[in-house]
Amino acid sequence: MNRNILIRLVIDFVMTVLMLVVMAYHVTGNNLHELVGVVLFVLFIVHNILNRRWYKTIIKGKYNVRRILKIVVNLLFLISMVMVMISSVPISHDIFPYFPVNNDMIVRKIHVLTAYWGFIFMAVHIGLSWGTIINAVRKMTGITGMSRIRTIALRVLAVLIVVYGVHTSVERNLGSKLIIYDPFGSFILEESTMGFLIDYLSIMGLYICGTHYALKFVRSEGGKD
Repeated sequence: MNRNILIRLVIDFVMTVLMLVVMAYHVTGNNLHELVGVVLFVLFIVHNILNRRWYKTIIKGKYNVRRILKIVVNLLFLISMVMVMISSVPISHDIFPYFPVNNDMIVRKIHVLTAYWGFIFMAVHIGLSWGTIINAVRKMTGITGMSRIRTIALRVLAVLIVVYGVHTSVERNLGSKLIIYDPFGSFILEESTMGFLIDYLSIMGLYICGTHYALKFVRSEGGKD
């Protein structure tokens, strides 16, 4: 495999893991949350530098549904992450305790709302490139042939992830967290780290699978015209 592609995959994987960690604020505590946030921000900058050529291609070539969706999602993901990082500085207690604000509730609202939107955009972003990711993994593992049993098993797993992801989204009131900021009703008391991880991985899987199969449907419909 191309070395640059491998480096990008590793960075993207680490960013995904760190994104899950920073979402678990009530599990990790503030100190680790801020530290991981800084590392995530640095990797996000590196990610954009490695993919800087993509920005030059935005105004070039033809546009189809997939390309338009990818441009919109990527730009929204970029905006949400920048807003998360900017809003984190004034409300920081450990890493950047030098920029206090008297009334930080508005800043906290922006920080939390953009963090949840960033999480969703990240999952959709992954879903848009899921086919490329799978192909890269196949090359790394040496899996080249098709297996009907493996395909069925993976599709059943995808259905289970989507179903549980929908259930978890409702249980955790994810919809309201994307609209309003509720500091008193956002957390599940005495939640285990594993429980949080499973729930948020399923939510991520919901958007990854939804995006991936929605694109396949659009392509299949386009091929009929």
